[in-house]
Amino acid sequence: MSDNNKVSVVLGTQWGDEGKGKLVDILAKDIDVCVRCQGGNNAGHTIVVDGVKYAFHMLPSGLVNKECVSVVGSGVVVHLPSFFQELEELEAQGLDCDGRLFVSDRCHLVFDFHQIVDGMKEGELGRGSIGTTKKGIGPAYSSKASRSGIRVHHLYHPTEFAKRLRTIVAARFRRYGEFEYDVEAEIQRYVKLAERLRPFVIDSVEYLHKALGSGKRILVEGANALMLDIDFGTYPYVTSSNTGVGGVCTGLGIPPTRIGSVIGVAKAYTTRVGGGPFPTELTDDVGQKLRDVGAEYGVTTGRPRRCGWLDLVVLRYSNMVNGYSSINLTKLDVLDVFDEIRVAVSYTIGGKVVTSFPADLDDLATASVNYVTLPGWNQSIRKCRSFDELPENCQKYVRFIENDIGVPVKWIGTGAARDDMISM
Repeated sequence: MSDNNKVSVVLGTQWGDEGKGKLVDILAKDIDVCVRCQGGNNAGHTIVVDGVKYAFHMLPSGLVNKECVSVVGSGVVVHLPSFFQELEELEAQGLDCDGRLFVSDRCHLVFDFHQIVDGMKEGELGRGSIGTTKKGIGPAYSSKASRSGIRVHHLYHPTEFAKRLRTIVAARFRRYGEFEYDVEAEIQRYVKLAERLRPFVIDSVEYLHKALGSGKRILVEGANALMLDIDFGTYPYVTSSNTGVGGVCTGLGIPPTRIGSVIGVAKAYTTRVGGGPFPTELTDDVGQKLRDVGAEYGVTTGRPRRCGWLDLVVLRYSNMVNGYSSINLTKLDVLDVFDEIRVAVSYTIGGKVVTSFPADLDDLATASVNYVTLPGWNQSIRKCRSFDELPENCQKYVRFIENDIGVPVKWIGTGAARDDMISM
């Protein structure tokens, strides 16, 4: 039994869509278990292997490695129809997931009524809407927090399951009126889904601790990113779970002493989807150029992403919360076509220079961004396979980021394919 074995963690440093799945896929070649700890099918990773593009939403992207077991941990909320749809799509592309995909019996379930309510809540907010994916993630976590949620293990006690579902739907009818939702038909549908799910269900807490004790190499795949964290993100324009390193402990039942390296994935510029503050956002031709060159459209929703320059205020703050061991800088090749590259180093709010990200969004709305302008390199880096092969100005850009946040860059993404990655 090993008392020293620790999990490695991959987390998003910005507002998501940094390219975490690609790094997880690369690292999964050397691990035994890949785990999701929070979120739901509102997340999205795209991985390109041998010219085949795999889209992941809820399932751990370690599934691409046929030797790797994948676990959907307790902190994830699961919409079973979407779970099986995603699994079927991956298997249709040739991935054999039989016997190496498991779901925690403590996962909370997302039902179709959660998705309906998600849309209604967004409608109530009007112009101040959060910009959710309307996948029902927020309402499912609300059910969890109000202690009225339904977990996977409830499926195997049919009478209790039916009682719980009727009760929670009745409460939503009282809140939102009688929207179209056949609860009795849903109960019958989930009787069938429960049996289909049965082979996947495990006690994930016991499973993961046994894996740690036997020396298994475990990689935790975070969903979303730190700036969408329910506590530390740009609240209320956030997701409904803890997307930082704390979510690893609460979402898996792993103590802090079992966390080893924490790898932060940072895009070489900044993007976000939905509403909320974005200090370095570019709404001009430069922003559109970043979007077009970077193909910045959501995997899960297809929505065009908002684009802007790299914000080191965000990365510094993200590092304070998560304590990164190293950084994977992704999509650096997107900047190949720019003569000059701007980087945000601080904000000015109320006449004062601010170097950490403020909690108050009203204050943030008044901020002016202070930039440093760096020279571009105006040549393709997509065939570069070592740091030394990068153009001098490109190397300086990477070092500037390292020096500012005080964390080494260990991987650099130079393109979309699996092999388009420099390891330092």
